[in-house]
Amino acid sequence: MCGMTTRQVINDYEVVVLGGGAAGVAAAAAAAKAGRRTLLVEAGPFVGGELVSGMPVDGAVNARGEWILGGIGREFFAECERLGGYIGPINDHRLIYYVAFDPEVMKMAVVNVLARYGVDLLLHSFVNEVEAEAGTVRAIRLINKSGITEVRAPIFLDASGDGDLAALAEGEFLKGSEKGEFQPISLMFRLSGVETGRLLDFVHDQPAHFAWGESEAIRAGRTDRELAASLREQGEPAVFLKGNGPLLSEAIERKELFPTALIMIQPTSHARKEVCLNATRVANIDATDTRKLSRTLPLLMDQVIQCTAFMRARVPGFEAAAFAGVAPRLGIRETRRIVGEATLTGEEVLAAKKSDQGVAKGCHHVDIHQDGTGQIRIPVADGGSYDIPWGCLLPRRLRNVLVAGRCASGDREANGTMRVMGSCLGMGQAIGVASALYLEGNFSDTRDISVERLRARLREAGAILEGTH
Repeated sequence: MCGMTTRQVINDYEVVVLGGGAAGVAAAAAAAKAGRRTLLVEAGPFVGGELVSGMPVDGAVNARGEWILGGIGREFFAECERLGGYIGPINDHRLIYYVAFDPEVMKMAVVNVLARYGVDLLLHSFVNEVEAEAGTVRAIRLINKSGITEVRAPIFLDASGDGDLAALAEGEFLKGSEKGEFQPISLMFRLSGVETGRLLDFVHDQPAHFAWGESEAIRAGRTDRELAASLREQGEPAVFLKGNGPLLSEAIERKELFPTALIMIQPTSHARKEVCLNATRVANIDATDTRKLSRTLPLLMDQVIQCTAFMRARVPGFEAAAFAGVAPRLGIRETRRIVGEATLTGEEVLAAKKSDQGVAKGCHHVDIHQDGTGQIRIPVADGGSYDIPWGCLLPRRLRNVLVAGRCASGDREANGTMRVMGSCLGMGQAIGVASALYLEGNFSDTRDISVERLRARLREAGAILEGTH
């Protein structure tokens, strides 16, 4: 009988981070920057997650144009700018500001920042077992081509997106909606050779096809035509074709295009005249079911091909667009939500609620994608931001595990906003800094960390915790 029997034990690290997406790279960089020996474990072949998919960062700049993200998250942007791939904040004149950049350059930027602070990487490694006792995780066991690797550490940070570590350690969690619905899986892709001037002229002349001023902070009493004129003056191809607009709804009715709520277009490279598109969707898939998740890839790839043909045929500026790339991973919006010591609610998000327990911020609208052309979009009050309380990152039942990212504790409406990259970067920094405080205090329970001290340390690290709407 043949099999993989090689086993090794790693106990060289003080902090182990599971998941190399936006939350995970921020957590690992923050812990290592605080002087802690840090290992970042990633199931895939590369780090960065959605940061390197082509998608711009939502939730870093609110609808008023105020930065709500500082610290480590901004360091990734600064490194991307140093390498020549940063575009910066842009307004879609609808709901939010995005932070746009070249995902190919961001790949280098993420790796550079992690290396700067001495983060060790372990790629191609899946956690399949947790050794825990009375809520304290002693070790995680990984499967990779080296065999079974056991990693021991005093504290573990779960930024897996799916809450894998917390779930395996018997932390409480919820999934999807009460009816068993899940937001769609998507696949980002990019087109180059797009003529921005022609596209923006079309937007200006035919505003009925596009979404405008859904946040009153952005509309500010302006008509759709006035908003379209402001978009053209901004000069960036940052537009949102709406599924119920005449162009998309008629294409869907003709079966020229699959049912979708939107085609989001955002710039990724001025030099290549390149944009990313967010349009594809396969709904109600539990992405923790690997077989079901894997079966979405051919469907999504067909949608990429169909949408590319539609853009070339129907949208001015895309006539000569060339296919430039597809994201290296499926985009997952919703799986597990850990039940934490606190639970952020949709009501708190929409009211832009602030908290003296806040350790990160969010500003993205409540955003719940549905099957077909359905999507719920509700803006944060006054174009402002809300605070993410410390308790949302503290999973119940677990004593030395912190979570960050889309698996953080919130109801489904809150999850529909805090899941985006800006919030994930902020939450990641929070748990990375918290891990250093946990070790400094020689604590046995993360609840022993003083939130006041954590907030002070986060401010020292550049996080934005106050001073925004």
